[in-house]
Order: sequence, then C-alpha cells, then structure tokens
Amino acid sequence: MNLSNLKPAQGSVHREGKRVGRGQGSGKGGTATRGHKGAKSRSGFSTKIGFEGGQMPLQRRVPKFGFKNFNRKEYVGINLGKLQELVDKGVITDTVTLDILVQNRLAKKTDLVKILGGGELKTKLNISVHKFTASAKQAVEKMGGQAVIV
Repeated sequence: MNLSNLKPAQGSVHREGKRVGRGQGSGKGGTATRGHKGAKSRSGFSTKIGFEGGQMPLQRRVPKFGFKNFNRKEYVGINLGKLQELVDKGVITDTVTLDILVQNRLAKKTDLVKILGGGELKTKLNISVHKFTASAKQAVEKMGGQAVIV
C-alpha cells in the first residue's frame, strides 16, 4: 500500500451529483444544464414515440398498401382424417360437437370451426359445427351421417 493506491473507505464518500437550477451561486443555475431554448430545455418535455427530430418518421416514409377486412371471419379448419383418427382412438363415438373438439384441443371455445374434406372418413358421424366444405359434407352424408350447421 502506498500513496498511489489510497482511496476512501467504502460508503464514506457520497457522490450524488450537484443540485441543478438552484441559483447562480451554485454554478448550475440559469439554464440548469439544459442549454438555451428548444423543446428539450422546457419543463414537461417528452418525445413522441417515433419522433425523429422533425425528419419524416420511418412509419410515414414507408409506403402503405393492402387492406384489412375487419369483418373477416377466421375459421379453424379440421380435416375429416383428423376426426377419423379420433374415432380410431375411441375418443369420438358417433357425434362430434364443438364441446368435444374443445376438450380434445382441436379448437378453442371462441373459435369458429370448419370441417374440411382432407383425409378419409370410414364411420358414420353426426357433426355439428359452424361450416363445412362441399366435399366434407358430401363425405359425411355418403357414410350415412349428418352435417349440421350450428
């Protein structure tokens, strides 16, 4: 230990910056380190999100295109093949309702469900959901089942 590496004891020195804006005598009065004029020198200043100093913001520079249809109905598609798998496992016997599909995590409670014609159906099923494709409806009725729209 020598004079070159002496330092005060831990916690004995408090460096809590100089208080600004407390008069000229403090050395940090007047503008209180904010510079002269401009938005940043005023009280209550906060930048808007995406503000780029007056330059045209990126969000306004980028071209917009397309259109979002807020009336669009989004359906969860379930293929006939998937229903047949559930029949083979013994989960479904003869009827398929929204509740059964929710229990087997094929859809959520709030989803709109559409039965699609993918795969092959080998058993008679009475299915009641929101929509069917033409091929799915035909396949269900061909096996002697019912395709009921809720």
